Amino acid sequence: MSSSVAKGVGVVIGAVAVLGLLVLGWFATRPGPMAFVAKKSVALAAYDGKPSGVPPDFQETDPVARGRYLTLAADCQACHTAVGGTAFAGGRPFKTEFGTLYSPNITPDAQTGIGKWSDTDFLTAVHKGISREGKKLYPAFPYAAYTYLTDEDVLAIKAYLFTLAPVQNVAPENRLAFPFNQRWLMSFWSRLFNPDKRFEPTPELGAQWNRGAYLVEALAHCGDCHTPRNLLQALDNKNKFSGAVSDGWRAYNITSDPASGVGDWSEAELAQYLSTGHAKGRGTASGPMAEAVDLSFAQLTPGDIGAIVAYLRSVPAIRTSDLPATKNESAPLNPKEGLVANVDPQGKRVFAGACAGCHSWTGVSPLASHATLTGTRAVNDPTATNVVQIVLSGSTRQTPGGPLAMPAFGSAYNDREIAAVANYVTGRFGAKASTITAEEVGKLRETQKHGSDSDG
Repeated sequence: MSSSVAKGVGVVIGAVAVLGLLVLGWFATRPGPMAFVAKKSVALAAYDGKPSGVPPDFQETDPVARGRYLTLAADCQACHTAVGGTAFAGGRPFKTEFGTLYSPNITPDAQTGIGKWSDTDFLTAVHKGISREGKKLYPAFPYAAYTYLTDEDVLAIKAYLFTLAPVQNVAPENRLAFPFNQRWLMSFWSRLFNPDKRFEPTPELGAQWNRGAYLVEALAHCGDCHTPRNLLQALDNKNKFSGAVSDGWRAYNITSDPASGVGDWSEAELAQYLSTGHAKGRGTASGPMAEAVDLSFAQLTPGDIGAIVAYLRSVPAIRTSDLPATKNESAPLNPKEGLVANVDPQGKRVFAGACAGCHSWTGVSPLASHATLTGTRAVNDPTATNVVQIVLSGSTRQTPGGPLAMPAFGSAYNDREIAAVANYVTGRFGAKASTITAEEVGKLRETQKHGSDSDG
């Protein structure tokens, strides 16, 4: 190779390297989850209040009960339990565009769980994303949020987990495409996106706000579902809480935007939804959100629910462009009225046979407010993503008012029929009819294997 060619190659390589560094630097300077707060934060030790730990209205004093409460707030069971498996024994598959990840066993089994983990091992995993064996953990485990937890709270969670019965269970090996199967790359990801620091309160904003911030940003890690991600799969906090896709479901906008977010919800409605998974005239939680309610939010004290609501109210409004304001008017009782233009008539036939009995032709259920379609975000989502998912999978939950059951119709109807009924439902009861296709329904159907197909 001539010196001039070698020099040219060197220039190109150098330019690529510089460009790469600039790109990484750009990503590294993206705002953190609380960058929207204008007031000054302080170290936790310098703060008079106590946003961490259990809330003042938690009455139990037993250390195990306190650790259990924090474990519930962190929603550990949801990810570390396979469908039909033992709680916390791992093996739940998480399908991504890069392959399938499986959650590990976090029971105190010495061979297949965390029974041999020291306090330092556990803290390192939760705060830094590094396992006892030194493996770099994938950010499907939300250590970039858990890093804000205090050492005391992390060790309280560990203490509770160590009271569980040990379960021998080895999760399947992750199946990721190259280069995502190279764990060492997570070192760079962590340097860019894991701040590896504990929560810093903002005194001027008060005790309730700071408790809410600690719950939302650290324990409950709400951003992992409700904040979109950038090209490197880190949270894009410039669009904080404006909505994203999680496990094939849309996690909707929870900013204070009145049209596409929760800005026109009252505090009582938000609290009721978080506590029970339902707010009258607003909808009923399904999919991952229903799981979060049942396994986490419904177990929190009223004080903590109020703190979460207070914090959410402070997050700046961001408009989600493809979400119209919800339609709150009910449809006509007569099936022949309120016709949906340009929608496959098969959708109406499916609705008449499978849906009208519970949901009514008006969209206001005569049986239970949980089954009312009018005013719900999913029905007013022109992508119809969550409508299709709930039709496919159904929902069976225990609520304060008794059991709630929505049958699964995935095996009863084909993709074309489900697309047709979804388009009919959004058109009749929502602000804008969807145009989802049978092919798109088929792709969503594949995500239903998320919790049941241990082979990925």
